[in-house]
Amino acid sequence: MKTFIVFGCGRFGSTVARRLYDLNNDVVVVDSNMEKIDKISSNVTEAIVCDLEDEGAVDELGLNNFDVAVVAIAENLEAAIMAVLASKEAGIPRIVAKAANYRAGKILQKVGADKIIYPERDMGYRLANNLSNKNLIDSFEVSKGYGMFEIEANDKMIDKTLDEIRLREDYNFIVLMIKRKGEIIVNPTSDFQIRKDDTLTILGADEEIKKFNEEN
Repeated sequence: MKTFIVFGCGRFGSTVARRLYDLNNDVVVVDSNMEKIDKISSNVTEAIVCDLEDEGAVDELGLNNFDVAVVAIAENLEAAIMAVLASKEAGIPRIVAKAANYRAGKILQKVGADKIIYPERDMGYRLANNLSNKNLIDSFEVSKGYGMFEIEANDKMIDKTLDEIRLREDYNFIVLMIKRKGEIIVNPTSDFQIRKDDTLTILGADEEIKKFNEEN
C-alpha cells in the first residue's frame, strides 16, 4: 500500500483520489475550497483545507510521509508550482502534475515534476484516433508520434499466428498483450494463434497505425 497526496479537488483530482483510495491506498486530498473538501472527505483517508500559496500551511502537511504527489490544479499555475516545489523539497519520490498546456507542463517539469499529464490533449488524441481508424477500439499516447493501440482481430488475422500476420515486419508493431474472453495473455510468442474476437494491444507509431488502417 502506498501513501498519496493529491493537491486539487476538481474533477480530475477527485477522480484520481477516489480511485486510488478504492485500490486500498492511503490518500490525502488538499484543496483551498471547503465545499469540495467536504464533498470528498468520506471517499479518501483524509481531506484537508489548505491554501497552497501559504508556505506555513503547506509545511504542516507533513509531505515527507508520502510516496507520491499528484498535483491536479492546472487552473492555478502559481499554486501548482508551489505544490510541486514543496513536494520536491520534502523528498517525495514521485511527483505527477496536471498541466493545461505545454508551456505550463515545461515549467512544472523544471521545478521538479517527474511526469506531466495533459488530460484534454490525451482525450483528444484518443478520440481522434478512434474516430478516424475503423480497426481501433482505444488508444493512448506514449510519446510524441507513438502510442499504445487496442485493435480487434480482423478476418485476415483469424486462425493465423502472430508470425504469419507480420505486424512487426510490416508495421514495426510490438504486440504487448492479447485479450481473449476475459483472459489476458501478456507478451505472446510468435506462434500464438489469433482467434475471432481477440483484442490485441500493440505499441507503434501513429503513421504506422494509419498505414495499418488503410491496408486492413
